[in-house]
Amino acid sequence: MTSAIPLNVGITRSAGAPTAGGKRVLLAEPRGYCAGVDRAVETVEKALEKHGAPIYVRKEIVHNRHVVETLRERGVIFVDETDEVPEGALVVFSAHGVAPIVHETAAERNLRTIDATCPLVTKVHQEAKRFARDDYDILLIGHEGHEEVEGTAGEAPQHVQLVDGPDSVDKVTVRDPSKVIWLSQTTLSVDETMETVERLRQRFPTLQDPPSDDICYATSNRQTAVKAMAPECDLVIVVGSRNSSNSVRLVEVALGAGAKASYLVDYAREVDPAWLDGVQTIGITSGASVPEILVTGVLDLLAEHGFGEVQPVTTANETLVFSLPRELRAARKDQAKQA
Repeated sequence: MTSAIPLNVGITRSAGAPTAGGKRVLLAEPRGYCAGVDRAVETVEKALEKHGAPIYVRKEIVHNRHVVETLRERGVIFVDETDEVPEGALVVFSAHGVAPIVHETAAERNLRTIDATCPLVTKVHQEAKRFARDDYDILLIGHEGHEEVEGTAGEAPQHVQLVDGPDSVDKVTVRDPSKVIWLSQTTLSVDETMETVERLRQRFPTLQDPPSDDICYATSNRQTAVKAMAPECDLVIVVGSRNSSNSVRLVEVALGAGAKASYLVDYAREVDPAWLDGVQTIGITSGASVPEILVTGVLDLLAEHGFGEVQPVTTANETLVFSLPRELRAARKDQAKQA
């Protein structure tokens, strides 16, 4: 895990006898940081250690307020586009990926670049290029304006058509219904994505599936954990930022799976005590870009309101780790030797 963004792994409070009134917390596992986010945040940290501040990051490295604010305090400057970066400076591309044109404009400005794109996003980019070469119409299921969608679409703009949910299916037009494939943003709701695919297949019966799942393992696992606990919950609190697609989806999944209420918060201080009125069981989870310390803060707050019993709900164990970008791998090896 990373060092600048503090993480607390596990729950230190007792999960013994039920507290007065039967109040309890169901804690989803897995939750929080995925391998791609961990890699992206560590990439920025290692770049700071190796090159010193300031370094530039195009867009938010990951969609989490706490992570971005903490890195900004350490000397990271976040920009929207590469033309805001001084010529010759170092810029890191975020976990969400960028279109080829971004690499080109960076090269024109003689920028030094480190690409922190999640390898699972890179996989979707490669699929887009492959099927564009074979002259397919590519139906990219995702949210308009999201950085990941812009990056993937930029790989083959003449072949990619965005499908923003089931209601957008009727607007789709293709050249040859026998040469159509769907790809997706990695952080979508699994259920809504499959609903979109089924509606697309009704229009295009020979629609091809991607070679492997595009929705990433972490997104799917976090949604599965929420589905497992939501039917028992009067309230599900999702820790995550509002511009985090996978965090927003967790609220939707919780409500769809039977939770009576669900809210998204960045910090414990955003929890409204009124939400707790009449509540016996609260589910807690966090998006894939959320450090565990933020979850701990919510648990501490709930304990103060009588929710001291914490029961894990485990639906998967995640062990995947991604290598750092090649420009920084030596830094990780040197650190390991010193340990």
